[in-house]
Amino acid sequence: MPVAIAIILIGILALAVGALVGYNIRLRINQTQIAAAERNAAKILSEAQTRQKEILLEAKEEAIRARAQGEGEIRERRAELQKSEQRLTQKEESLDRKIEALERRTNALSDQEKALDETRQELQGLHQKQLAEIERISGLTSQEAREILLSEVENEVRAEANRRVKLVEAEVKEEGAERARKLLVAVMQRLSTDVTSESTVSVVPIPSDDMKGRIIGREGRNIRALEAATGVDLIIDDTPDAVTLSAFDPVRREIARVALTRLVTDGRIHPTRIEEVVEKARQEVDADIKLAGEQAAVDAGCPGLHPELLKTLGRLRYRTSYGQNQLKHAVECAHVCGMIADEIGADVRVARRAGLLHDIGKALDHDIEGTHALLGADLLRRFGMSPAVVHAVAAHHEEEEPQSVEAVIVQVSDSVSGGRPGARRETLEHYIKRMQSLEAVAHEFKGVEKAFAIQAGREIRIIVKPEEIDDLESMRLARDISRKIEETLEYPGQVKVTVVRETRAVEYAR
Repeated sequence: MPVAIAIILIGILALAVGALVGYNIRLRINQTQIAAAERNAAKILSEAQTRQKEILLEAKEEAIRARAQGEGEIRERRAELQKSEQRLTQKEESLDRKIEALERRTNALSDQEKALDETRQELQGLHQKQLAEIERISGLTSQEAREILLSEVENEVRAEANRRVKLVEAEVKEEGAERARKLLVAVMQRLSTDVTSESTVSVVPIPSDDMKGRIIGREGRNIRALEAATGVDLIIDDTPDAVTLSAFDPVRREIARVALTRLVTDGRIHPTRIEEVVEKARQEVDADIKLAGEQAAVDAGCPGLHPELLKTLGRLRYRTSYGQNQLKHAVECAHVCGMIADEIGADVRVARRAGLLHDIGKALDHDIEGTHALLGADLLRRFGMSPAVVHAVAAHHEEEEPQSVEAVIVQVSDSVSGGRPGARRETLEHYIKRMQSLEAVAHEFKGVEKAFAIQAGREIRIIVKPEEIDDLESMRLARDISRKIEETLEYPGQVKVTVVRETRAVEYAR
């Protein structure tokens, strides 16, 4: 037991000694760290003091530079202010001098006005004295004399005005005719179109004459079915390898041509097949008509037209007048109208539309009674076309009196397109009859010795008897013959009437 206690005591003593030794070691370590920390703090403090001194020096230098710069700017501002003060002083002196000059001129003008007032009063007094003396001598009051003088001056002015009006009218007529000729020549030069005439007869080629028998069919049933379905007469004669189609309606004739061409190509020709092919041909032609109308509107520069108007317009593709295709004629008229309207400052849009649609009534005149101009105007009115376009279409053949510049432009464009060389053609028989009719009209008038239709009927030259017709009568005769031709004959374009009066004196030297 005592041994155990001794061991425990020894252990406790050892722990106490160990704790004491450890504390001493830890105390020494702390003292070392404290010393190092103190040295670092002293070093940092020294560096901070050094940096503070440097910053203070830099701040002092910056303050010195700023002060010097500020003093320089102040000196410059003072110099500028001094210059401005000098300029202001000079301007004030100049203004003072000008004010003094104005005051002197004002005083001078006041003196002049006073002198003028005095002179004016003197003149009024002299004028009154003169009027009184004139009234005493003439025996008339000033009012009566004024009325007489004004009356004489008015008569002279009226006479001079009438004379000048006549001169101006003559100059305007001469200049207007010349400008109109130049304008039409310029428009026609700008217009470039096809001048070939188109045929109004439809001929369908066939591979051989044996096909004619198949087209006729047993006892003529095929040809009857084709004529009944299309409304077209088929002429099958001795013409080799061809069948002629005849119909007053060009659209029907085109449907028949397309249908017959397909039947000949297919080879199956019987009544049922004929009805099927004709129906398909009608649909195809209707589509072509609509497309032709739309294309014509695009070519003429007239967008936004009603679809029904375009469809009706497209029917003119199969209509001709003296060999001239009416749809091409309509597009050509639209171009001419647009150019003329642009040259003279008229409404180009109205002129173009009226030119394109002026003959649209020709697509209806087989079905409805009336002239094509009025029929076309009614159609346009029904589809909401503007009144200006409707009037121009109705008046282009003078069924209505032209009331606008655009209406006159459409008339001129229609004549230019239809009357240009190569635009139209006619049969030889009709041509000869027209020549004879022109000469016959001229021979109806008294004093006409000879009459010759020349230039393909565009001019008629008349030789009169000089002993019966004088110069004034010649002018009257030309006017009467031109009116007679307008009233009784039909002709494309215009006809020039020239009356020639010639006196010859013949003697022989023997």
